[in-house]
Amino acid sequence: MGDFYERIVDVEVTGEEAGALAERMVAWMVTEGLITREVSSDGVYSLTVDEGYVPGPNWARAVADPSDPTWLPGPVAVIVGRDYHVGGQGADDAEYAVCPRCETKTVIINYPEEFEADEEVWKPFKDGIAAWKETGQGRAPCSTCGAAVSVTEWRWESGFAVGALAFDFWGWPPLSVSFCTEFSHQLGHRTVEHMGKF
Repeated sequence: MGDFYERIVDVEVTGEEAGALAERMVAWMVTEGLITREVSSDGVYSLTVDEGYVPGPNWARAVADPSDPTWLPGPVAVIVGRDYHVGGQGADDAEYAVCPRCETKTVIINYPEEFEADEEVWKPFKDGIAAWKETGQGRAPCSTCGAAVSVTEWRWESGFAVGALAFDFWGWPPLSVSFCTEFSHQLGHRTVEHMGKF
């Protein structure tokens, strides 16, 4: 068993802009009736926040299949601050990263042969993410083209994201593609979505 969530991460907003953008997105979701201003900690297990906004009367507009009238989604947690986000239980490292300059895929965890990160391969990414969390600037070099690329520009596997603003939809049915597209449009930035379990 466990509690599931779907997360939308803004991978372009800066740490300095994230708080104001979070408030604007909350206001938009309240106006749309997707959430209310009431907060609850019931069923919220996000790493850096322990409460979220209670669903509003129109929450079903955000999901792919609203046909179950008994479904009661949980709160939407808003996570502000530079961090990396993982979807799986016990996951902490990315499986791979794709260089946005040359499209080379760097394998970090060689599934199914290995279940742990190759520390030599992962270290430059891990160091770049740590620097970015601390200062807002962090890069990892591509082993193929040599470009030192911001950790927010690398394309990570679907269960890993780097960003300064994330939204955890706890206990919601899968979000619709159209809602995720509109959400990204409202943010004005590129987003990454992934599902996870606590």
